[in-house]
Amino acid sequence: MQESRYLKDNLENIQRLMAIPALRNFETSNLSRLLLLSKMREYESGEIIIQEGDEDPWLYFLLEGSVRITKKDVEISVISEIGDVFGEMRIIDSQSRSATVVALEPTVCLAINTAAKERMVGSGDRDEQLDFLLLLYRIFAEFLSIRLRLTNEELIKANKILKALA
Repeated sequence: MQESRYLKDNLENIQRLMAIPALRNFETSNLSRLLLLSKMREYESGEIIIQEGDEDPWLYFLLEGSVRITKKDVEISVISEIGDVFGEMRIIDSQSRSATVVALEPTVCLAINTAAKERMVGSGDRDEQLDFLLLLYRIFAEFLSIRLRLTNEELIKANKILKALA
């Protein structure tokens, strides 16, 4: 993995974040805060991004490439849409990583260190910080809703197959 330093709050980086569909609703001040917690990470094909069971604090937005998500060596999903989020479950429930994520090709991610809250302290008042966190959780909720709907469709298909086999 190649990793940048924490990103700087400048127009170029803010425009880069605004290109991520999930971040378009963020105000510039919130994107500036996000930059303070973010690094660019590049992975080679086959490289592990997240290891099931780990307890790291990173949240990822896919910027380029694709990743495979597996649990106990069973494929759950492949993510290839620019702006897709992964690694959010650990951030929400504070449990160990529930799945492994591996780059399927050269992949670039925006990695957000959710444990680096001290980098955000002092940048804005408490209400602004709460607004920022609420927007971040809204993004999580939207992606989890999409994934839950897809899981429901897969469950329906699996149940139909089981009934047909019975």
